[in-house]
Amino acid sequence: MNIRQKIESFQRLTLIKEASFSSSSLGRNKKEEDDDIRTCYMVDRDRIIHSKSFRRLKHKTQVYIKTFGDHYRTRLTHTLEVSQVARNIGVGVGLNENLIEAIALGHDLGHVAFAHNGEEVLNEYLKGGFRHNEQSVRVVNKLENDGQGLNLTKEVIDGILKHSGLGDKNNKSITLEGTIVKYSDKIAYLNHDIDDSIRAGLLKEEELPKEVTKILGNSSKERLEVLIKNFIKTSNENINNGIKEVGLSKEIEDAMIELRKFMFKNIYLGETLKVERDKAKFILKAILNYYNKHPEEMPKMYIDIVEKEGLERGIADYIAGMSDDYCLALFNKLYVPKLVIY
Repeated sequence: MNIRQKIESFQRLTLIKEASFSSSSLGRNKKEEDDDIRTCYMVDRDRIIHSKSFRRLKHKTQVYIKTFGDHYRTRLTHTLEVSQVARNIGVGVGLNENLIEAIALGHDLGHVAFAHNGEEVLNEYLKGGFRHNEQSVRVVNKLENDGQGLNLTKEVIDGILKHSGLGDKNNKSITLEGTIVKYSDKIAYLNHDIDDSIRAGLLKEEELPKEVTKILGNSSKERLEVLIKNFIKTSNENINNGIKEVGLSKEIEDAMIELRKFMFKNIYLGETLKVERDKAKFILKAILNYYNKHPEEMPKMYIDIVEKEGLERGIADYIAGMSDDYCLALFNKLYVPKLVIY
């Protein structure tokens, strides 16, 4: 018995029967030999961490565009916080922590530069629209590894695809681990975005809805503790009663949804950041328009996509992979005159 088989045997003894056992994975699109040390989900986690798309997350905006403060979240630190929240919940429920980690680390690989502003620009440009969860799947299936993809397991791909939205029955993950990541994404970003908004001087703790803070708490630490513990308690009660579902109690989920609405109205789509959002969209549209006229100047991989799947798809893939810093540097290169001293 090798190390991987020992880990899989241990999972059979320690995880609940509703868990996604590594030894029972639906497998990969391209069959591979099993690793002697790592389970299939551990392999997926490692492939994601070592991917270029994962490294670029460190220079992609979470909410605040081009913030120079050391303590503001980026798309990478958001991803790590989602992973931490989800793994804590998973351990508390008795589910597969390796699968949870792989889904969490890969869920935002397809996010565009400049937060959701970039997604809005590409959604208007691309026929059929653009959604970052679908782009994340495209990244791991096609764009990474020089166009070969990462060949991840079907459970991880499903969790990445279905991490967006709450309450959509048509977007329900095939695994409980995937559902945990979906909730953990919201739990993490709501709390750290509030923290960053307070740090930026755009929000005060006392301005949060009182009916929400009365239920969830008066600090990010309190809210995280309430949400995580309630999720574990509610999920365990469901499973013990024969209900194969994980989630929050109705009272706590309703409070979280109200908090999310508040953040969208006042921060994400509020007037305070509108000027910066418009600047970001202007930059992305300018770059998009340039490559519409000069697609031959894109890297070869994206030129190949243009030839196989069309101009819009190739340009969207190229721009979606850019970091904030790369976009700004490229915009300056394409449109800003260089200083010439005669």
